[in-house]
Amino acid sequence: MKLIVFSVLLLVGCGGSTAPKSANGLIPIRLQADWFPQPEQGGFYTALAKGYYQAAGLDVTIFPLGQYSSALKVVASGGAEFGLASSDQILEAVSNGLPVVAVGATMQHDPQAIMLHKDSPVKDFAGLEGKSIAAQPGSTWFKYIVSKYKLKDVRETPATHSIANFLADPNYIQQIFITSEPFFVKNAGVEYRTMLISDSGYDPYRVFFVHKEYMEKQPEATAKFVRASIQGWQEYLKDPAPANALITKLNPAQNAAQIQFTLQALKDGAFLEGAGRMTAERWTALNEQLLSLGVVRKRIDPATAHTTKFLP
Repeated sequence: MKLIVFSVLLLVGCGGSTAPKSANGLIPIRLQADWFPQPEQGGFYTALAKGYYQAAGLDVTIFPLGQYSSALKVVASGGAEFGLASSDQILEAVSNGLPVVAVGATMQHDPQAIMLHKDSPVKDFAGLEGKSIAAQPGSTWFKYIVSKYKLKDVRETPATHSIANFLADPNYIQQIFITSEPFFVKNAGVEYRTMLISDSGYDPYRVFFVHKEYMEKQPEATAKFVRASIQGWQEYLKDPAPANALITKLNPAQNAAQIQFTLQALKDGAFLEGAGRMTAERWTALNEQLLSLGVVRKRIDPATAHTTKFLP
């Protein structure tokens, strides 16, 4: 069983009706993650640790993703068969001609949020008027909030992927994952509040996706990967220990307390309920939001960006 490999492999499986096998008799599949190993990817690591992929005849390799890379670009260019992203990113990618298709949701809602100090006068999204927010430049959710709440004077500053400024400045507001940064703020003894972006009405899925050509030419291998992954996600909340042990081994920056915080946040937010489930209605609604914001300029049929046919 392979875990993480940092070398670049040749694209396999896009050229025939039967997926080629490795020397071990298993079908090699590469999954490009959206960050370094962490509980937010727990279902895939459960499928590895518990042998679900191997039992399906697959030899799965999970690649970590650096800060300045993109799983969509890796998969679209043939560097992996599958990848992790959000459904708004998939729609934008498909509208730009990238050959990718979402095949299942890992989270029903995106855990991205805004973090404020407990005593901040900002009580809701409309209250961001006149404030500065440290966010990923060009974030679609930021454009949505500005548009929906008709904000005239809200400033976007580059996110630093650190809580240092937040700890030092009681007026600091920043974009976070509710499953991550609050752990460090809490440990620093600083009281905080969060506002989930999904509560504003902008509510993408977190998804895993496949290269369109691989899906079309290797439907059996695609189905095996999807179903084994969903099995992993269904088991992760019941028995997270095997995946968490593997995550800790592969990413020593993670520790037991941090993993437990993240897992509890995933449970509290019901992010992992209904593993795999996606609806056409939510994809359509999200696509219309992207069009209205001008993020997507070329209208597409959102049905071309996702499929549920491989779900168990």
